[in-house]
Order: sequence, then C-alpha cells, then structure tokens
Amino acid sequence: MKNVTTKFEEAIRNSYFDRLEKENQKFIQELAQNEKLTLQQIREYITIARDLELWDEKPLDQLYVSHPDKKIALKKTKEAYTQLRNKRNSYANFSPSIQRSEQKYRFETVQKEGFGLGLCPVASEKTRCCNLLTLDAVESCGFDCSYCSIQSFYNQNTITFDAGFANKLQNLQLDPNKTYHIGTGQSSDSLMWGNKEGVLDALFTFAKRYPNVILEFKTKSDNIEYLLKNEVPKNILCTWSLNTPTIIENEEHLTANLQKRIAAARAVANKGVKVGFHFHPIVEYEGYLDEYKEVYDTLLQNFSPEEVALVSFGTLTFIKPVIKQLRLRQFKTKITQMPFDDASGKFSYPKETKVEMFSHAYESFRPWHKKVFFYMCMEPHELWRECFGYEYATNNDFERDMLYNYAKKLGLEYLA
Repeated sequence: MKNVTTKFEEAIRNSYFDRLEKENQKFIQELAQNEKLTLQQIREYITIARDLELWDEKPLDQLYVSHPDKKIALKKTKEAYTQLRNKRNSYANFSPSIQRSEQKYRFETVQKEGFGLGLCPVASEKTRCCNLLTLDAVESCGFDCSYCSIQSFYNQNTITFDAGFANKLQNLQLDPNKTYHIGTGQSSDSLMWGNKEGVLDALFTFAKRYPNVILEFKTKSDNIEYLLKNEVPKNILCTWSLNTPTIIENEEHLTANLQKRIAAARAVANKGVKVGFHFHPIVEYEGYLDEYKEVYDTLLQNFSPEEVALVSFGTLTFIKPVIKQLRLRQFKTKITQMPFDDASGKFSYPKETKVEMFSHAYESFRPWHKKVFFYMCMEPHELWRECFGYEYATNNDFERDMLYNYAKKLGLEYLA
C-alpha cells in the first residue's frame, strides 16, 4: 500500500502543482495529508487552485468549503469555483502580469522542409467556415495575447523565418482561372515584423504574379511603414484585429493599442488599400456591450463602407491542449474564467451569450449592411440566421459569396 508521501508525489506528477504559489502548494499538501485525498481529488484541487491564480481571484484556502466528508467538501468547493467561472467577469481590480516593455524573443532563419500553405487549421464542417488558405510566412508571434493558440503549436519565444520562403513562393503553381483567398496571419502577425528577411518583398511579388489571389495581411500592430513606402498590389487586403481597450490592456499583451491600430488602418486606407476589421474574440465582461459599441461607432465615424471589405465576429473557443498550455504559462488572465459549454467538441460560451454578442455587433454596423461583407468565424450554422437573419447551406456557399464580395470591393474579376 502506498504511503501518503508517495501517493502525493504521484498525484502532482505532470500536473500544475509546480506552477502554484507556495501558499497554495502548502495548503493542498496539508489537505491531502489530513483528509487522505485520492489522486484524482488532489489533482482536481490543483487545477482549481491554478485557475484561481490565473483569474486573480481569492486563493483556494479561502474558497475551500470544509466538510467532514471529503467528497462533499470537494463537491461544494467545485460549486463555489463554478460560480466564479460562470459569473460575468470584471477587470476593475485585475492586474495584468505582463508589461508592454517585456518583448522577449529571439529570431532564427532556417531551411525548412515543406511550404506551410494549407487549409485554416480550425476549418470544420461542424461550424461555418470560409475555407481560408493559410500561408506560414513566419512562425510564432512576438505579441502575447492570453487567448491565442499559437503558443500551443510553436515555441513562443522563438520567431522562425524560412530561408527558402521567397523561392518556394516563386515556385508555387496556382490555377490562374480560380480565385484564391490566402491569409498570412494564422501562425504569426502579418505585419509586426515588417519586411524582415524579405518576407513582404516576396509576398508583394507573389501578389503581382497572381492577381487572382486575394492576399490578406491580418495584424494587431501599427507597423505599416513598408505599406506606405511601396506600391501595394490591388489584390492585397489589410485587416486589423480589434478589441476594446479593456481587453487590449489586460489580455492582448505587447500589441498596439486600439488608437494606434485604427490610425494605422486609416493611413493605409488613405493610400487606397482596402481594409477590414476582425472582432475575434469578442469577450464577455461587465459592461462589455457598451465598450464594444464605442469601438464599432468609432469605425463607422472614421471609415466609409467603400473603404472596408469585411467585418468579422468571433469569440473564445478552446481545445483542451490550449487550456492546458494557458494553465502552464506564468501570467494572469480572466480569459478562461468563463462557462465551458460544448461547442462542436470544443469549449466556448453558451449559445445565448453568443446570440447576444453577435446580434449586438451586427446591429451596431447597420449603416454598413449590404455594403460590407460580414461573417462569423468558427461558429455553428444556426447562429447565422439568429444573428444575421440569413445563413449559408454549406461552407462552399459561404466561400463563394465571400470571394465574390471581396473581388468586387477590390476591383478584381471573380473567378469561380
């Protein structure tokens, strides 16, 4: 029979225990010993304690509900924890643990096998998807958004450039009689690195070679120097991922602030380049609808619908590996302090919350309806009709309508 010490050591193996603050470690160890907790019970308390730390909420010893029956104690503690998870968050007393001056990463340029052109990694028949093609021009991001899945796929502290990228792009053969939509903002930010390692030179040359490709640069930066100094091919679309000041300040670490992003988009639009805006993720917190409305109104006031090709909406959606990675990282975040409802095998907000946020967003842009292409990213089919008043029968129908509208806005011929 295992002694208490051996059982505890086994319980904390491959857990978040070493990430916990010393006070929480001590409390869980004493609780395990005094109550003779099972391995599973120890691990559940560890996960609860880790989430409470990340959320900047009261520690486990204050949330813990004592009871003579250890099963009931855990049950009641989990109920209190679930109440915290499900309540609407407040950032009033939240202190982000990453400062905007803390950009710590290194660059490497390597000869990589393969090219990195493929379908969007979150594409699924279970949700309405636009069939975007993604191009990994750079791997990993210098920004540190707490909800981002990039850290689950790449070394967060190493920014990797492919030494053969330009040659591979030059040798890529595409059907000249088909319209393509390719984005470069899936594995890194499209613009924050500028033309480092000649990435933008290569992409501009590619766009000129294939006028049937709609090439989208998606960014949270204000690094537009290259765009302003060079002639931008008409088939390049520049889009900004936007959020409220509350979310940018507390969750989108190291990114350009809202004012700088909008100013960058305005400067690019002034040059005649079509722009777009992604609100993904829309995050629920106290007063969130009013703050998002201010952002929506700012865009309506500063851009004409003729300058804007798209506005997209999405929200927090997690897979288990990303949740695990967030719990392992050393910063505070309220992003995972949300209901984890099933969303086609992933975790997201309840349907009623999504209907609220997406309907509010779409209605706020009423002056742009039928003049700008609106869509939801990675959301169930039925949400479209409830929030937009229409829906697509298939992902291919969605893709065709998107490409047609983008081509029309960009002044390109749409090739089915």
